[in-house]
Amino acid sequence: MTTARLVLRRWHDEDRVPFAALNADPEVMRFFPRPLTRAESDEFADRIEAAFDEHGYGLWAVDAAEAGGFVGFVGLAWQRFPAHFTPALEIGWRLARHAWGRGYATEAAVAARDFAFRPVADPAGGAGMDEIVSITTRTNEPSQAVMRRIGMTRDPADDFLHPSLAPDHPLAPHVLHRLRRA
Repeated sequence: MTTARLVLRRWHDEDRVPFAALNADPEVMRFFPRPLTRAESDEFADRIEAAFDEHGYGLWAVDAAEAGGFVGFVGLAWQRFPAHFTPALEIGWRLARHAWGRGYATEAAVAARDFAFRPVADPAGGAGMDEIVSITTRTNEPSQAVMRRIGMTRDPADDFLHPSLAPDHPLAPHVLHRLRRA
């Protein structure tokens, strides 16, 4: 997929080095329990590619020519952990620090959102969804701002403690944003 400034595509082997760098950056990963090792980053990239093979879509690698090529991912991933809203198709993103503040996350998320709602049989591809979600820790205001910019809304009654974190972990309180197809 392409937008005005971005290309959302399947992953290439050469994406792994910059992907590992962004996953190892403590500032990029400040809303996650910890940065990832190179091996963990590569395992994540393998899971991303497996999701494409299974579903035909996933977390697309994002290229931004004006930022030097690969800047991270934006896309769709199935969430199946135990929660009141799962299973659910989540829209998500993670960009390298040098790509922040340029509107890339929002621009790419709009393309991913539109893909999620297009019918599966659409020539441009689609996931045929009626609803998508996005989650993040309560303190991650930058991601919540992107969620709002792409039309998602939050009901505080949907907030939850992420089951992969201890209930008293500072990142455990999560917010859920939703968007239904118009």
